[in-house]
Amino acid sequence: MSIDTIAAGVRSGERIGFDDARELYREAPLALLGALAHGIRLGRHPEGVVTYIIDRNVNYTNICVARCNFCAFYRPVGSPDGYVLSFDELFRKIDETLAVGGQQLLLQGGHNPDLPLEWYLDLFRAVKARYPELRLHALSPPEVVHLSRLSRLPVREVIDRLVAAGLDSIPGGGAEILVDRVRKLLNCYTKATADEWLGVMREAHRAGLRTTATMMYGSVETPDERLEHMFRLRELQDETRGFTAFIAWSYQPEHTELQGVEATAVEYLRTLATARIVLDNFDNLQASWVTQGGKVGQLSLAFGANDMGSVMIEENVVRAAGASYCMDEVEIVRNIEDAGFVPKRRTMHYEIVGDPVFRAREVPRRFGLDVAKHEGEASIPSELASYRGRSRAARDARRSEPPGGAPTSAPE
Repeated sequence: MSIDTIAAGVRSGERIGFDDARELYREAPLALLGALAHGIRLGRHPEGVVTYIIDRNVNYTNICVARCNFCAFYRPVGSPDGYVLSFDELFRKIDETLAVGGQQLLLQGGHNPDLPLEWYLDLFRAVKARYPELRLHALSPPEVVHLSRLSRLPVREVIDRLVAAGLDSIPGGGAEILVDRVRKLLNCYTKATADEWLGVMREAHRAGLRTTATMMYGSVETPDERLEHMFRLRELQDETRGFTAFIAWSYQPEHTELQGVEATAVEYLRTLATARIVLDNFDNLQASWVTQGGKVGQLSLAFGANDMGSVMIEENVVRAAGASYCMDEVEIVRNIEDAGFVPKRRTMHYEIVGDPVFRAREVPRRFGLDVAKHEGEASIPSELASYRGRSRAARDARRSEPPGGAPTSAPE
């Protein structure tokens, strides 16, 4: 089928199949792809609004046993550079987030064998007791799989316990490419297979949670495998309608074991536009300015995106791999308005909550993303003595604890 025929079908609202999507993704001129995606975006969001959220991406630990070869952030168990944030450090970060108008904490971290499920339950309960209105957007599907294995509980029961403790929604991290051939090459297959990632999301949706979906492209996958990823997401969305948004970003190779070359901005725009065409049951697509920069993020609004993502305040994972873009609310709003749209703050569920905060009151400008740990802060908080260690390094540390540091929680 010709590109013109496929494009006519897209314009008329026909659902695209895999072969036609492949033809568009590989062969269609960039301008045509962008026009098709933008037309779909305007049809779905004709009001001329571009949304964003103020939150903070907090990585509570960098200790991880998964050892994905594309990740520059993780540290192995026992590393002197490994850390776990204390509850008080997390409270401080939440206070700073609330001060600039944030309403949500995005909480993700490594697969740390010395943080049992009870640690997460205690943390969530403590956060909700202190900040009852704060939304916890936390724990990607591989983290849930990790906790299921540690606790020897089914995924659904882990999710139920987390929800009872205060979990509000689940981010789409850890998807990478939902094709097991790729996941094996990236050394993330044992972290979570494609079916396991999708299975966590299915269970979350059945439990009444909304989630996001992501794709990290540009590492070792083929263009067809990127499309397979999108079609698997579309299939699950047909079943559950639980995804609120899709976010694609390019693999960041600097400082990683895998290495490689970062995909171009043109490839990002092609991928974003194709996602808008394929994912016809997703209401929202986010612009990935965190990996692409502000101007490409702005250009994304003409290639299918209707959301500028997050005023992140803090980010550690992508920065560890070399990307260090930062935009505070003022900068995000400027990019939205310069592109001809109206900026509105939203929740994770894409409910509009208001106009820019900085136009209602003074908010300090931020020209750099915050970090997980500040100089002089302990790498491992003393409160971890309340939880039994699993790794040799943790058991050795527990033996050095003074009397009275015995675990208060049963082993998982």
